[in-house]
Amino acid sequence: MPERYVLVRWPDGPQQRIYSPSTVVEDYFQAGQTLPVADFLVRSREALTIASDRVRAAYGFPCSNAARSIAAVEAHAARYADGDVTVEGIVA
Repeated sequence: MPERYVLVRWPDGPQQRIYSPSTVVEDYFQAGQTLPVADFLVRSREALTIASDRVRAAYGFPCSNAARSIAAVEAHAARYADGDVTVEGIVA
């Protein structure tokens, strides 16, 4: 599977690198994009769930790293009542 990392910056400055086992994240995010935290969370959950499902279809089990990525995004998002997340890039 072609892995991707989504590089983001949270509202008060911390950066995060989010792992995806699939290029599907390219359908949900693009470099330079700014999204409200709540929207970013929804898109991340959807994209990473699809990515994990692609791993399940190919290998018979879901991607545990994608599940960890969802949990990490949820933990960061819980710190912010509002604000925007900036997508700084998507890299292989």
